[in-house]
Amino acid sequence: MEQSDLLKLLAATLARLEIPYIVTGSMATIAYGEPRFTIDIDVVVDLPASKIDAILEAFPDPEFYVSRPAVEEAVRRRRQFNIIHPASGLKVDVIVASNSEFDRGRMSRGQWLTIEGETSARFASPEDVILKKMQYFLEGRSEKHLRDIHGVLLAQRQPIDYHYLTGWIDRMGLAEAWDLIQQRFRQVSGDSNESASQGNPG
Repeated sequence: MEQSDLLKLLAATLARLEIPYIVTGSMATIAYGEPRFTIDIDVVVDLPASKIDAILEAFPDPEFYVSRPAVEEAVRRRRQFNIIHPASGLKVDVIVASNSEFDRGRMSRGQWLTIEGETSARFASPEDVILKKMQYFLEGRSEKHLRDIHGVLLAQRQPIDYHYLTGWIDRMGLAEAWDLIQQRFRQVSGDSNESASQGNPG
């Protein structure tokens, strides 16, 4: 199984089961920004306890490994569980959406994208992907998150809503990460005078 096959199966399954979702993480930054290798698919879902059995049936053993206790715990505590395809090593990180204002908002702002010309799935907006990547950077200081954000801003495959972005940066305490991203962008682009309204962060 290829990653695109797993994404197609995941998107079709969640649509069939009427489970709201958004693809996020590195898969989303690749979709909006610059290609890089990843074997994981991150998806945020609004998964009720009543649909746990349906999810387990959709990804059956032995083709997939999904732990029922992990799913039940994730739904109860609004955390994360995994769907693993052992034969390929591919993995889906399934994050159960919280009831926070941000999670409710990013679920509603999802956008349909077509990947590799055939797989249609609902992705988190680029602004929400950037916000979560900044949060992950501040938690673990991994440079890959800054690179991913820079790739989305550099590609500019669709206009970025900087008003929305900077509003949540203030509310989520992400100013330090945003400053580092602006510095990186200016160093690479060689242009420190562009404003947000001209397409660059600032």
